[in-house]
Amino acid sequence: MTTTSCADAEAAPEARIEPGGIQEVLAGPSGPHIAAVFDLDGTLVAGYTALVFAGDRYRRLQVGPNEIARTIGLGLAGVAGRATFRDLITLGASTWKGRSYDDVEALSQHLFTTKIADRIYPEVTDLLAAHRARGHTIVLASSATIFQVGPVARYLDIEHVLCSQLEVDEEGTLTGEVLEPMMWGDGKARAVQTFAAGHAIDLGQSYFYADGDEDEALMHLVGHPRPTNPGRRLAAVASRRGWPVHRYSSRGGRTSGVTSLARNLAGLSAAVPTTALAVGAGLLNGSRRMAIDLAAGTAADLLLAVAGVQISVVGEEHLVERRPAVFVWNHRNNFDPVIVGKLVRSGFTGVAKKELRRDPLFGIAGRLLDVVFVDRQDTTKAIESLAGLDHLISQGVSVLIAPEGTRSPDGALGPFKKGAFRIAMSAGIPIVPVVIRNASVLGPRNANIMRPGKVDVVVRPPVDVSEWTTEDLDERIAGVRQIFVDTLADWPGTYSA
Repeated sequence: MTTTSCADAEAAPEARIEPGGIQEVLAGPSGPHIAAVFDLDGTLVAGYTALVFAGDRYRRLQVGPNEIARTIGLGLAGVAGRATFRDLITLGASTWKGRSYDDVEALSQHLFTTKIADRIYPEVTDLLAAHRARGHTIVLASSATIFQVGPVARYLDIEHVLCSQLEVDEEGTLTGEVLEPMMWGDGKARAVQTFAAGHAIDLGQSYFYADGDEDEALMHLVGHPRPTNPGRRLAAVASRRGWPVHRYSSRGGRTSGVTSLARNLAGLSAAVPTTALAVGAGLLNGSRRMAIDLAAGTAADLLLAVAGVQISVVGEEHLVERRPAVFVWNHRNNFDPVIVGKLVRSGFTGVAKKELRRDPLFGIAGRLLDVVFVDRQDTTKAIESLAGLDHLISQGVSVLIAPEGTRSPDGALGPFKKGAFRIAMSAGIPIVPVVIRNASVLGPRNANIMRPGKVDVVVRPPVDVSEWTTEDLDERIAGVRQIFVDTLADWPGTYSA
């Protein structure tokens, strides 16, 4: 684990700002006259959204022999260099001929929610946040159709969208035709130029993030070309011209996925016997708590290290400033509890939903760590379960709990439930906010495979609860939540590369 304490951050010399990163954006000029233009497929989203729609049609058995023949023929023509983008987009549009625009739009939102949302690169959403912080005009410019682009733009709150538009008749039915101009290559470059002229955008100070070789024309028009996961030709152009290249693996393709799976399996394979040895060492010393602490710390170290995960921490001293404590963190995926456990390191237990008791890995680990499993559907039973923590806390054991109660579905900070704060009030111990900026780089909400990455964490000073009352509890909880909001909005220290 690489860590940076507050003292280290203050004493360290000013870091050199590398071109192409978030720090460059944050240190650069501000104002709406600067645009940040993002492509869709391969740039904002891993893979090709068109394949999601095609796969859905195949699963629904909506593809006839004629369409299959046309697709094969077009694929062969593409290999021979005879197929054009116009042919591809026209084929895609023709599959929706005769369908209601509203029906396809509803389908597109469903496919986005179930198939595409988890493919959005968190690295790019961080870039979006940096550009917004500087007041830049955000534009999504893609050759894809509005059905592919629209849900992504709404999800990421991107107001300006330039994409391929489909013809609709007076009854709201798709005709199967694509409206001009085509958003491809020079066509996309011209569309962005037109947009810039109409919105007083200075392209010489603007940014363009894209992966496709066909996007080279627009790269030459902006002051900050940023090839993102580029193809071979665009990567070669970037190398010749010295353009900074962004490559992301958090939502990577099959190869990176297989590598991450192998890393995770290796981590588990190493963690099991090593944890057993740690438990044995603790028991030999006659201390069950020592066994628990050695096992938990060793397992977290191995799992994260073998998976290629680094953690950068600001405020590390607050982890040990007052113990025991209730450590609360913002919940994004299955891996952030491991991060918090590694940081707290020893002398802790946790609270989890009762369903995890049956999980083959977490259930065993939870019982080892004296985790309290609660029934979130039954408040009375949940409160009774939490009462069992009093004895552990009296022995100096801290509690780890995610106050949102569940993983955030969209990355936004959710409302905080009262359980963690009632525990702190009952035991008379402080609340320690652990703010995680980017756990999503390790995987989306429901991921079971941890990808390599560097996670930024800020540990805030302990919050004393000695003067809290039941009457002002809601207000107090809102104050702790605001600590998270403020920290995420104005991050101390530097962002991970």
